[in-house]
Amino acid sequence: MESAIEDTTLSTISLLEGRLLRIEHLLYGSSINEPMTSAIRDLQDLEHRFVKLLQHIRVYGELLKLYKSNPTLFQSPPPSQPPPELSTEALRAIILSAAPSYPATASALTAISDTPIPDPAQSASLAALLPRMKGIEATQLAQASEIAELRARSEAAVRQWYQHDVMGYSNFVAGVESRVERVERAVRRVERTRDEI
Repeated sequence: MESAIEDTTLSTISLLEGRLLRIEHLLYGSSINEPMTSAIRDLQDLEHRFVKLLQHIRVYGELLKLYKSNPTLFQSPPPSQPPPELSTEALRAIILSAAPSYPATASALTAISDTPIPDPAQSASLAALLPRMKGIEATQLAQASEIAELRARSEAAVRQWYQHDVMGYSNFVAGVESRVERVERAVRRVERTRDEI
C-alpha cells in the first residue's frame, strides 16, 4: 500500500512538472533553466504545506481521518466491475433508462467530428479587421452624440419658433379679430340708429 502511494505521488509530481514545462514553453518559447531542487526537498515542502492546510481547514483533517478509518470509501471499483451495493435489477434499470440517450449522444459526437474547422486565414483576416471595427465603433459613438446634440438644438429652435412666431402671430390675429368685431358692432349700432331716424 505504501509503495502504491509513493508511486502515485511521484507520477503526480512528474505530470505536474511536465505541465509546468509545457506552460513555460508556451509562455516563454523555451524552458527556463532554473537550479533543480531535489525531489526530497520538494516532497518535504509539499508535506509541510499539506500539514498547514490540515491545521487551518478542519474539514480536510476530518476527511483524512475518515480515509484512514475507511479507505475503501475513497477507492472506486474498476470500470469493468459494477458497484457491489447495487443489485442486478437496479443496474438493469439504470442502463435501460439511459439507453435512449446513447444514439443521440453518438450522433451528436459524430456531428461534432463532421463539423469543419474554419479556415485560419478567415480568422486571421477577421482579427486584422478588429482595429478598424473599433475605429468605426468610436466614429458611431461620436456621431450618436452629435445627433443627440443636433436633436436638442432642433427641439430648442422649434420651441422658440412656436412660442415666438406662431403664438405671436396667433395673438396678433386674435387681437385684429377682436378689433374688427368691435368695429363691426359699432358700425351696426350706427346703422341701426340711422335706420331708426
